[in-house]
Amino acid sequence: MKQRFEGTKDYIATEDLKVAVNAAVMLRRPLLVKGEPGTGKTVLAHEIARAIDAPLIEWNVKSTTKAQQGLYEYDAVARLRDGQLGDERVHDISNYIKKGKLWEAFTAPELPVLLIDEVDKADIEFPNDLLQELDRMSFDVYETQQRITAAERPIVVITSNNEKELPDAFLRRCFFHYIKFPDRETMRDIIDVHFPNIQKTLVTKAMDIFYEVRDVPGLKKKPSTSELLDWLKLLLNEDMPLEVLQDRDPTKAIPPMHGALLKNEQDVMLFERLAFMSRRNA
Repeated sequence: MKQRFEGTKDYIATEDLKVAVNAAVMLRRPLLVKGEPGTGKTVLAHEIARAIDAPLIEWNVKSTTKAQQGLYEYDAVARLRDGQLGDERVHDISNYIKKGKLWEAFTAPELPVLLIDEVDKADIEFPNDLLQELDRMSFDVYETQQRITAAERPIVVITSNNEKELPDAFLRRCFFHYIKFPDRETMRDIIDVHFPNIQKTLVTKAMDIFYEVRDVPGLKKKPSTSELLDWLKLLLNEDMPLEVLQDRDPTKAIPPMHGALLKNEQDVMLFERLAFMSRRNA
């Protein structure tokens, strides 16, 4: 690694996050990052790659993703079809081997950052199936009798939204960090990065409303950092007068442009009920 990770001009990293990234890189252990959706887990891998001037290889995990796909896939159907058509390609089985993201990372010409994004979306066996390859940094391609070995361990960042518990054997091999939801001071720094010329009073009032929304009991989906940034962008784009936020009627519990903050009907209905109760008690 060319330098220590200290965050970037576009990414505010807390001290404990910097420590976690640099420790994982030094140990060459996968960095497992958990936290609420929208707290910057995926972006972190992009910013690590930028900070150390390394290529980024992304593996976006889905519910149907299998660990084998990260190594390679053999397209036997295409080979059978080509054989029936008399295609000369059929004599070289390597024409039907599709490299996976781990293969790309192991054989990259320069040390890459490998992002395995949302590992908890896949089947519970998925992390366990990756253990041997992540440990040994090598695997065999049985169809071609090749062994693919990493010349140097790539920097691996694995993200999880805590949708499933990950196996203990997998956790033991990772360096773990939980990204806490930003406090007001950190959030203000994040906003300054994205909106350097924004009116400070607007930020203060918008943050008051944002954290009030997050603190409402019974909220199914708390708004995240990315949703606050979207909301501020909308407020600025609509040229929303500051007075609308400052003089907000407490009997109208739903904030303006609330669709950027509240992402399901249950939470909107909750705020409507709170507004009704406020009007009744006024």
